[in-house]
Amino acid sequence: MERTLPKSIFQKFIQQQKGRVSLDRATADAIAHAARVWAMDKGATHFTHWFQPQTDSTAEKHDAFLSLKTSITNGHETVTAIDTFSGSQLLQAEPDASSFPNGGMRSTFEARGYTVWDTTSPLFIQQAPHGTAVLYIPCVFISYNGEALDEKTALLRSNEAISHAAVRLLHLIGNTDTKRVITTLGVEQEFFLVDRGLCTLRPDLKICGRTLVGSVPPKHQQLEDHYFGKMPTRVLATISEAEIELFKLGVPMKTRHNEVAPGQFEMAPIFEEAALAVDHNLLTMEVLHRVAHRHKLKVIFHEKPFKGINGSGKHCNWSISTDNGENILDPSVKPETNPRFLLFFVATIYAVYRHGALLRAAIATSSNEHRLGANEAPPGIISVFLGDQLNEVLNAVEEQREIKNFSQHQIQSVKVGGTILDLKIATLPPISRDLTDRNRTSPFAFTGNKFEFRAVGSKQSPSFPVTLLNAAVCAALNEIANELEKVKGDKTFASLEDVLVVVRMYIKKSKPIRFEGDNYSQEWVEEAARRGIPNITSCPEAFKMLLDPVHQKILTETVPIFTVPELQSRYHILNEKYVKDLLIEANTLKGLVSQYIIPSAFEYRKEIAESLVNLNALGVDISSVPEKDVLDKIGALTTKITELKGDLEKAVADVNETKDIVLAAEKAHHEILKVMDEIRTNVDILEQIVADKYWSLPKYSELLF
Repeated sequence: MERTLPKSIFQKFIQQQKGRVSLDRATADAIAHAARVWAMDKGATHFTHWFQPQTDSTAEKHDAFLSLKTSITNGHETVTAIDTFSGSQLLQAEPDASSFPNGGMRSTFEARGYTVWDTTSPLFIQQAPHGTAVLYIPCVFISYNGEALDEKTALLRSNEAISHAAVRLLHLIGNTDTKRVITTLGVEQEFFLVDRGLCTLRPDLKICGRTLVGSVPPKHQQLEDHYFGKMPTRVLATISEAEIELFKLGVPMKTRHNEVAPGQFEMAPIFEEAALAVDHNLLTMEVLHRVAHRHKLKVIFHEKPFKGINGSGKHCNWSISTDNGENILDPSVKPETNPRFLLFFVATIYAVYRHGALLRAAIATSSNEHRLGANEAPPGIISVFLGDQLNEVLNAVEEQREIKNFSQHQIQSVKVGGTILDLKIATLPPISRDLTDRNRTSPFAFTGNKFEFRAVGSKQSPSFPVTLLNAAVCAALNEIANELEKVKGDKTFASLEDVLVVVRMYIKKSKPIRFEGDNYSQEWVEEAARRGIPNITSCPEAFKMLLDPVHQKILTETVPIFTVPELQSRYHILNEKYVKDLLIEANTLKGLVSQYIIPSAFEYRKEIAESLVNLNALGVDISSVPEKDVLDKIGALTTKITELKGDLEKAVADVNETKDIVLAAEKAHHEILKVMDEIRTNVDILEQIVADKYWSLPKYSELLF
């Protein structure tokens, strides 16, 4: 833009990005003209407003640059095809708002909605078929009355709110140079890759994104040989090609590696501003899907596509930075005397303490419900991990004492500002060690200079979880700023001692949320209950936290990210989506049982029965032969599965007939999931009995690399 726009136009755009002026028509037209020329030079024939409806995905409608110019000369009409792209076309478009999830805010006869250009996210071009391309315009999506219908609007609001709160707090401690604070995000994306041909033979994977039946093969991840192992050639080719496409789109992809489970992989970018990082994560998912298809693979983002092996997460590495690029959550060498770090560090911990249930609601989806609390994922209890050294720093500040020296193994020398490991091997250099260890069981862990929100699901858009995290931290920052103003009194700026007084107060308040042990253990479940930390085990229970009076007040009044109708609509959408997801899975499982499982069992049973008839004709006593035992087991299992299928049909009918969507969600959780699990248990036993040549579904051992 700087290269193609007049200097005055570019400066106006930069000022608008900073929120200081609005774009006038002339400026918008100039930008639109330059964008069209740039895009068409790269083969673009169409443009699209690209936005994030509440579907954990993106939406787009392509419009051609084509327009028709009509002129009349001497009474003769001439129509000429021309390429145009106006400022008004750049700034906004009008999709049908009633066709996207809206929680009742839009109806069929009130369908108007608007997409509005988000100028903080760069325009980009994606290749299309036949050598053409499309210009993408990142947008927010609002209703005719201005209500947010998307994920991005609320995220941008939360970024603005946390910036105001953070700047206020920084000014109180004398940092008056900072005019804006930025939330940063680095999103680790985990996923599975399976052969596309085999995937199409599994209706459950194709429709639901996860296997509804399937037993774990003898060898899976128990040897721990897949994690960081050599990538299969076909997978490496896919990921490399995806990286090239992502580099072209400006996505700073940094890391790729094998994950723990067979067939599971991860890609991660360098951190960016939060809203842009979300855009780039959604682009990453889209590009991976497209490139995998070209390599005859299927990418699966579902959190738990294969029962019995690790599922996938989307670890959101979150931090706060000043407008001159300083990371506020960098502890520095002496964190105990760093007032900026202490205030923001403790504010974040306190935010999780006060609104952990809100963060639990942010990660509640039908697919993530299968992962949370499993052996590789954080549980439904939200806690914070800090590590020994920063725990000691907070304890020392609270108790107003010197920091203790850590007792370490004799080959380690330690200082609070970091650790050096001497490996006692002459050919190896000494290595530096982070302030904290890593706790893979913690849902919210401090990892050096950022917090890692590990509980976010791999299939989710990061927008909603980060929005609610921003809101919680913003509320905490404002509360702490109010206390600091009281403590500092008439002084121009708060002193270090003033800061420590306030920090001690919030260290004590938030102490119950800090946990350094094994989050998977039963002991932690019991300890969390003693501390009063909620253990939310289901999605319907988590969704209710959005309308809890304390949390609702934060989101609609204290930090006005949502209006009350917007928040209520999201509550409705989450419940509705949960019900629909489970109904789709239940109906898919019914089809699997009727069309695949039972016929396979009957075919094998027929062969066994014919074998018994032949043995009996030869005079063999068939009452104790192995074939009879197999026949009896198949008969018992098929009978049980058929009965359970009937129970599932009743549960589905009950949920379908329930008009109250909140009650329907609760019924779906308690009735449908329970029966589906029972069916799976019996089918997986049956799979181990029926001969492979009769089993009509590809097994785990065929699907996983």
